[in-house]
Amino acid sequence: MSLARHVDPDEIIQSLHGLHMSSSGQISKFKIPHEGAPADAVHQMLKDELDLDGRPNLNLASFVGTYMETHAEQLMFENISKNMSDADEYPAMMQMHARCVSILAHLWGVQKGERAIGSATTGSSEAIHLGGLAMKRRWQEKRIAEGKDTSKPNILMGANAQVALEKFARYFEVEARILPVSEKSNFRLDPELVKQNIDENTIGVFAILGSTYTGHYEPVEEISSILDEYEKKTGVDIPIHVDAASGGFIAPFTHAKVKWDFSLPRVKSINTSGHKFGLVYAGVGWIIWRDEALLPKHLVFELHYLGGTEESYTLNFSRPGAQIIAQYYNLIHLGFTGYRQIMENCLSNARLLSKSLEATGWYTCVSDIHRPVGEHSFLGTAAKVFSKEDETSADYNPGLPVVAFRFSDEFKKEFPHLKQDTISKLLRAKQYIIPNYPLPPNEDSIEILRVVVRESMSFDLLDRLITDICATTQDLIDNDKADLAILGKRRDTSTEKEYSSSGAHADGSTQGRGGKRPMSEGVHRSVC
Repeated sequence: MSLARHVDPDEIIQSLHGLHMSSSGQISKFKIPHEGAPADAVHQMLKDELDLDGRPNLNLASFVGTYMETHAEQLMFENISKNMSDADEYPAMMQMHARCVSILAHLWGVQKGERAIGSATTGSSEAIHLGGLAMKRRWQEKRIAEGKDTSKPNILMGANAQVALEKFARYFEVEARILPVSEKSNFRLDPELVKQNIDENTIGVFAILGSTYTGHYEPVEEISSILDEYEKKTGVDIPIHVDAASGGFIAPFTHAKVKWDFSLPRVKSINTSGHKFGLVYAGVGWIIWRDEALLPKHLVFELHYLGGTEESYTLNFSRPGAQIIAQYYNLIHLGFTGYRQIMENCLSNARLLSKSLEATGWYTCVSDIHRPVGEHSFLGTAAKVFSKEDETSADYNPGLPVVAFRFSDEFKKEFPHLKQDTISKLLRAKQYIIPNYPLPPNEDSIEILRVVVRESMSFDLLDRLITDICATTQDLIDNDKADLAILGKRRDTSTEKEYSSSGAHADGSTQGRGGKRPMSEGVHRSVC
């Protein structure tokens, strides 16, 4: 959810002095109009403006699903007005919510005799905050009972962690020990660094089942073993929370074998995004604790609202209920074999894209779900493309269907003047959204292009994507350096962009507060 700042329309109008504008064709943008406008006119104006957005199916940057079956969409539309906070008014919806929690707990290996507990959230970000807060409170309660200091909690995560993990640490006053990643660690959390950075004040370790940079699964089982050994030596019990925002709906279904869930006693809680590979539209995440004893009682609120009583542990109150219904629809409609078929197909398409890119000699993949199990380096363009006819994900390194690729060393030597981000910009002209950005700190000298292969990527679209990437690269090679300079000058000159966050410092450095005018002048930035 974004914060937004108001814009002074009088100032804008003054800056446009001399331009002829037809008042009959304008729509009020920054102040509520005194008089309304006909519904059909407003609809058409907004529709026309939204036509300038990218096409969701070609947004290959996003993990969030952009397709649902017609029956699921119909269910969502029929229940779009239902609010999760009105539990007593919508008992059938709440029963579906409870069933989803139970299904996910079983899917993630809850053990016999354990009483798993969980909740839907607005997404993985909220779920991560809830999981982290529960770890912090359990650590505090234990330390208080032992008469020990509770002022210096810390939590471990890799530098590849999604921003929600860092937000938890900052918002809930926990020291974030962000450990560098490297090519040696496959650009993910390094177990050796975990061993070196844990102590009695460590409330837990965030392990990611599917890095957003390269798709690699972090070695949850290896980290668990390190924490087991540490407890034997020191008596300090450090839990693991698995951020399975994407992998939580992939790893349980694929043939690739990886131990990451509640089958490991050290894993206490898991979150996932239903709106990613759970195949629901944006607005739903899930968090499950393996046993209700792991959720501190004083974090759970007993609500007496609209005639009913419910227990609640969320950061949000009102939440959409339609996504919960859609999630249950998917789980029941697709079943285990349906989800397996979809996830295996996504991984198969990602492997094909990876191998096709490397076969050109122009690109090297940093992701490695297309390489045989245990092999993590580029084997050369002469490497075998397919190992066998009936191959599955079990024949390859486990991970998300993500293709992270860069110019090969040979390409950079032959064409040192060509910039990789130009590929991203040229593909944007073909309506593909494929980001180009640096790897995490410590490896940020390497830039990658990244494609997320979702359910909606058909074989025909994949074929066209491969063709377009190759054609675009060839065009880049064939054109003179000076002809491409204009691509670096493109910027959004809209009033909204000028008055809102630009993501840059005044000195030109990125990742800053941005914005051209201070809030004291009455123009307020939007923050994602």
